[in-house]
Amino acid sequence: MSNAPHQADKTQDALRASHLYYLQDLTMEAIARELGTSRSSVSRLLSYARETGLVDIQIKSPLDQATLVSDQLHRRFNVVAHVVPIPDQTTDVDRLDRVALSAARILTPFVDSNMVIGLAWGSTVSAISRYLVPKATHGSMIVQLNGAANTRTTGIVYASEILRRFGDAFGAQVQQFPVPAFFDDPDTKQALWRERSTKRVLAFQDSMDVVVFGIGAPDALVPSHVYSGGYLEESDHASLRRDGVVGDVATVFFREDGSSSDITLNKRASGPDFATIRRAPRRVCVVAGTSKVPGIRGALAAGLVTDLIVDESTARALLE
Repeated sequence: MSNAPHQADKTQDALRASHLYYLQDLTMEAIARELGTSRSSVSRLLSYARETGLVDIQIKSPLDQATLVSDQLHRRFNVVAHVVPIPDQTTDVDRLDRVALSAARILTPFVDSNMVIGLAWGSTVSAISRYLVPKATHGSMIVQLNGAANTRTTGIVYASEILRRFGDAFGAQVQQFPVPAFFDDPDTKQALWRERSTKRVLAFQDSMDVVVFGIGAPDALVPSHVYSGGYLEESDHASLRRDGVVGDVATVFFREDGSSSDITLNKRASGPDFATIRRAPRRVCVVAGTSKVPGIRGALAAGLVTDLIVDESTARALLE
């Protein structure tokens, strides 16, 4: 038997409780009396309303330190900055989790019907996918930006789980990109890029409205998946060091000045060139941890970012 009627009743109750609490300033006790339920049930309904996107809470304070840092980032780098206030003593794992939670809520208004949303898999986007707030859209597409296969794994399970969560949250179709993360031979990549099945995915990437990505970093305290997941040989790491690489977006590497075209490993990378990313009107970069500051600088210098979601310590380090 379908649970749809029960779900509809719960949604109606959550909406009513939210109206009474947020718009009419009733206490939980008063709402419980009006709805004929308990205070704990009202609390659960309000939590359900926030988690499912029925209620969107925004905090706007000109005196908030994170807001002041956001304004400084906007003036310095011409990006819309969302700074997440997190205590300095927070561990990097918890820092990433809290930034991902905030990012998942910030992303929801960016997604709408008939959009193409590009995703770069990785530790950060994986964390975001666990906290997405559902929003019904139609005619939307989630497209994978870079291949996930390597010599140890197809990468399908890892990447498809991230894509599935985004697709389920927004009611969108999912377009996977079943190619290696890095080709052994650049000529093999060029041959595959001429295939019609590959061109179909590349065409979706060319028409992206929103791109969501983290920044991979060789020395990140929370290991970036591309550096820790068996994608790079020791010779590849040595090549990146020689080329002065500070990070990557969708397995395309760059230096702190934003340059990338002459980096050796990029000839074998499956991610989109930066011109493709820059064509998307909204490009959302989510970062946690000061070890990624050089990578953020490089991504900003390359013009990849329109919206930056970052923890406060990292934002301050970026400004300094």
